[in-house]
Amino acid sequence: MLVFDKVKRICCEGAAPFIGDDSAAFAGLNQSQYALMPGFCDVHVHFREPGFSYKETIAAGTAAAARGGYTAVCTMPNLDPVPDSSDHLRIQTQIIERDARIAVYPYAAITVGEKGKEISDLEAMADRVIAFSDDGHGVQDEGLMREAMQRAKALGKLIVAHCEDNCLLRGGYIHDGAYAAAHGHRGICSESEWGQIARDLELAAQTGCGYHVCHISTKESVQLIREAKKSGVDVTCETAPHYLLLDENDLREEGRFKMNPPLRAREDREALLEGLCDGTVDMIATDHAPHSAEEKARGLEKSAFGIVGIETAFPLLYTGLVKENILSLEDLTALLCAKPRSRFRIPLGNDYSIWDLEQDYIIDPQEFLSRGKATPFAGQQVSGRCKLTVYNGNVVYSEA
Repeated sequence: MLVFDKVKRICCEGAAPFIGDDSAAFAGLNQSQYALMPGFCDVHVHFREPGFSYKETIAAGTAAAARGGYTAVCTMPNLDPVPDSSDHLRIQTQIIERDARIAVYPYAAITVGEKGKEISDLEAMADRVIAFSDDGHGVQDEGLMREAMQRAKALGKLIVAHCEDNCLLRGGYIHDGAYAAAHGHRGICSESEWGQIARDLELAAQTGCGYHVCHISTKESVQLIREAKKSGVDVTCETAPHYLLLDENDLREEGRFKMNPPLRAREDREALLEGLCDGTVDMIATDHAPHSAEEKARGLEKSAFGIVGIETAFPLLYTGLVKENILSLEDLTALLCAKPRSRFRIPLGNDYSIWDLEQDYIIDPQEFLSRGKATPFAGQQVSGRCKLTVYNGNVVYSEA
């Protein structure tokens, strides 16, 4: 099939996305210019089911993902029950099999209940999960993390780490910077992230385990990972659109600006962009983390951590990075598709999306298919609208 051949070439060979007026590919679309993109892959989402379906469901989350051009996602394990055993994992996989519109690859928890006390039954779950993570919590015990890496290495699986030193949090909820000082907020210091990354990089070097760092946000994190790569450590990392496009100067006294890690200083954002351009930062993931409207309506201090992002990632990044000549469209495509799929060994099937890159519009959370509506980008004008998404040869999203 012509469309599939082009999409496969884009993802696997790094060719520029096809832009044109192919009547077979774009039948029924009446706009003048479209981009055919390979199915994006997000290795960091929270679809909240089982346990928290009032925030999000597999059905709603995958519908939102398809609207954003994604055809594969990896779901984090901070659920109820936590997927820390075969029985608990089965509850989640049964929902996925029943309700998912696209490919969903679950993580299993590194520790039982994500409590950091005892390692989960990794061996029993390895063949049904994409990797192991305690996302939402840093693994505090060094010995426990070393053992987890050794066991993951034997299983041929990645350890995917949310790096956060609890001893350094001190009740903080935004970045410990100028905004926090000026507005009387408790801050989260950068070392709470990069300190644990430094520890884990040493462990990864010792064990030979494949190691992936979630949602990095600080300049120190970028430099540590850059140096580790040069020394041969098997490490990759991700950042998220909000850390690339916003910093603490953009904060407002609203829960839609609260996420973990928090928006950092301008120099951190600049370091992340530099790391993106030089290959230190391997991929962009959304950390799509829906909450109820009530949970996000309590201001910066009391709102839940987390924002949604899977429906807006490509338009925001296309507008903020490609149109600003920071990245090429080819590079952005690789960061959203080829690189995450390669690292996590996620195949690209007959998956693609069609975008009108010339359509400008205002982000309106009330249009989201996700149950979560909290985004710091509400009201922002972007370019690029998804018209159609195909997964495994089937249409999973079509703009009405």
